Amino acid sequence: MTDTAPAETPPSFLRWLGELVLMVILAFALATGIRTFVVQPYVIPTGSMIPTIGIGERVLANKFIYRFDTPRQGDIVVFDDPTKTVPTLIKRVIAVGGQTLDIKEGAVWVDGKKLDEPYVHGKPSEPGDVLLPMQIPEGQVWLMGDNRTNSHDSRWFGPQPVEIIHGKAFLRYWPLNRFASF
Repeated sequence: MTDTAPAETPPSFLRWLGELVLMVILAFALATGIRTFVVQPYVIPTGSMIPTIGIGERVLANKFIYRFDTPRQGDIVVFDDPTKTVPTLIKRVIAVGGQTLDIKEGAVWVDGKKLDEPYVHGKPSEPGDVLLPMQIPEGQVWLMGDNRTNSHDSRWFGPQPVEIIHGKAFLRYWPLNRFASF
């Protein structure tokens, strides 16, 4: 008797095609799952966050973080536009539930202390249509753009429930020369 191994038969074309289709389906499902539940790219359509984020720049938002934590003062978040003018907006969390907010003397005050806001662009902060001072209700946040003269934000639509927040912007990936984490 001789010890010869049986010759391996090459995989058939149909088997190869089936594996390829399965890999494409799995890759699509994985990409969809990541985009839906973990991280999503956004293109910034307006100048409301200048100089932090410019028009046409692209950011990634962590959609997973607020499943286990709450938004914090200073977070940059992507959320549903409460006025339904555009699908989503991006703003900075200025105050959270339980804090008292006021805008006076061209500055934002939270819990009686003037905020240090080196990221603000343009003219000083002015109040909008919402009556201030205001205690932010629990489960809500006060949102403002860094470019205060070009930002439709909580000064006009009031504090917003945290449930409308899609995620926390954590990375500007385009253009490459402005690549940065937040």
